[in-house]
Amino acid sequence: MTSPREPLSLDQLMAIDPLLTDEERMIRDTVRRFVRERYLPRAGELFAKEEFPSDLIPEIAAMGLLGASLTGYGCAGMNAVSYGLALAELEFGDSGLRSFASVQGSLAMYPIWKYGSEEQKQRWLPKMATAEIIGCFGLTEPDSGSDPGSMTTRARRDGRDYVLTGTKMWITSSPVAHLAVVWAKVDDGGAESIRGFVVERGMAGFETPTVHGKMSLRASPTGEIVLNEVRVPEENVLPGVTGLKGPLSCLTQARFGISWGALGAARACYETAVSYTRERVQFGKPIASKQLVQEQLVEMASEIAKGQIMALHYGRLKDTGGLSPVQVSLCKKNNVGWALRIARMARGLLGGNGILLDYPVIRHMLNLESVYTYEGTNEVHTLILGNALTGHNAF
Repeated sequence: MTSPREPLSLDQLMAIDPLLTDEERMIRDTVRRFVRERYLPRAGELFAKEEFPSDLIPEIAAMGLLGASLTGYGCAGMNAVSYGLALAELEFGDSGLRSFASVQGSLAMYPIWKYGSEEQKQRWLPKMATAEIIGCFGLTEPDSGSDPGSMTTRARRDGRDYVLTGTKMWITSSPVAHLAVVWAKVDDGGAESIRGFVVERGMAGFETPTVHGKMSLRASPTGEIVLNEVRVPEENVLPGVTGLKGPLSCLTQARFGISWGALGAARACYETAVSYTRERVQFGKPIASKQLVQEQLVEMASEIAKGQIMALHYGRLKDTGGLSPVQVSLCKKNNVGWALRIARMARGLLGGNGILLDYPVIRHMLNLESVYTYEGTNEVHTLILGNALTGHNAF
């Protein structure tokens, strides 16, 4: 019987390095080293204790990963592919690590950068890029998730101020945030509209209680935003947008990053499964030599490779301004859906060991249950695509 050969790596199978610039590879490799050296040794413990590694935030900021794809105001100005590669490496560590960077950049900094006044940009963005200010994004409510237009949070005009009342739910980073970009309905002279407000820590009536008992994203600080007659000055209102276009455009930015990030989680599960099955001996042979095991590993590798190629193609389109929200929905739906299936397959291949935090698989599997739901559920993205492909709105 011949000896087993050294396995082909995913990088060799996908062969995307020749398609990347030197800078893109450098950014990927830098974040990869950081995650493996600084995060992975503590990943299981952080998940078990429901802790976010706040001590690593300065290093994340120093790599330019907060507001990475934005230009000016101290931001790194990475292209879309560099940003995606970086998020994939962060999520190889943990979805909570990637979520922190995604929320800071795509959901808190992006609306200020895109729709804020010059004074607002100068005031907040440089400090957010260095993590001196942490932000969060308040859209989802206890009874308003996939239908953001049904939000009940209200802002009423009172002189030069607005007074906000309502509750936002499932808010990443809210317990540690210095500010929140909150979306609320405003009655401006009888015409109701949705506006964005920058609510700052310390404003009376602004509270961010932590959500406890999560079995997913445990290493990510998740909370509520409670607004009890919070008085927000006019200079904290984003002037550049009204209506759902504002929050939905932010979600499109975040969904693009998630479509890359989920591949990192999938890759971590796949690599663990390959390593484990090559070492696990049953019936006198490593289980990697069994046909049913190889079938699953091949499917996992194939779907990661296809998802990576789609993400890379769409990243290039984004850099040329040609990427549509529908294409982002396709990439998010496909890559997250397959990442979750890959995590479940890997869990099965590890047998009983698959439920232990000694291995990353169960942690990624549980995290991906949340990623499958947030930034547009799998079902919502299906309906977005169905509407685009048929011309019939099924919402």
